[in-house]
Amino acid sequence: MFSQEERCLYRNNQLGEVICQLRFPEILTIGANVPVQFQEAIRDDYPQYGARKESPAPKITGTPGNMTLENQPQTINYQFVSEDGNWKVNLTSRFISLSCARYTNWEDFAGKLDKPLAAFIKIYKPAYFERVGLRYLNFISRKALDLDGVPFSKLISPAYIGLMAEEDIVETNVARCSMEAELNIRGGCKAKIHCGPGLVKRNGQGDNEVKFILDLDLFMPGKVPVNLSAGALQTLHGQAFSIFRGAITDTLHDALEPEMI
Repeated sequence: MFSQEERCLYRNNQLGEVICQLRFPEILTIGANVPVQFQEAIRDDYPQYGARKESPAPKITGTPGNMTLENQPQTINYQFVSEDGNWKVNLTSRFISLSCARYTNWEDFAGKLDKPLAAFIKIYKPAYFERVGLRYLNFISRKALDLDGVPFSKLISPAYIGLMAEEDIVETNVARCSMEAELNIRGGCKAKIHCGPGLVKRNGQGDNEVKFILDLDLFMPGKVPVNLSAGALQTLHGQAFSIFRGAITDTLHDALEPEMI
């Protein structure tokens, strides 16, 4: 499942979105006041601003047989977007995140994170981070990779496609087939993996091509000291490639056009 190959970059990567999120104990100031100082610190890189109110999922309280749902207070999600729309910073009273839709490499992504994360730490002084996470959403399109007609069983490792790996299973007869797992991995990290074929809609737009969705959510739980957050992200990133490479066959690896670093 875990590849030992050297990390490479894919010229034809199939990443639909990459997200870094750092959660922290709630800071009420963020919800009570518009983050003016934070915007000023990052406005050159993220000039577009927006905010929306969100309602968290109800909280379950009580004991078995006497359980109730409690509505949670609304939170404000502040959004700061780059001029080209590719990079987006989100800030709430519980987390800060950076996401991008056109990912090139980790060094570029980490560089874009430096300024908003440093500004957040300087202005709001979080006690620690409760969860440091990196999420990679891959939407693997056979059409985009000139692999029309090649079954997913030739592109994805058997552990990730389940019954679809069996020779007597016809892919077009499979209405739904997915795999979910949560694993403890090296360095005190965890990985949540969700994958399977499906249709993808982004911002209400989509097509009729069945893509293979490979959702890798890597995170470090527990109290992560603020000064070790960059190292935690580096640890998570270091394990992402070995999982992804272990999930794909050599056929797909070659179609993605690897470049050695």
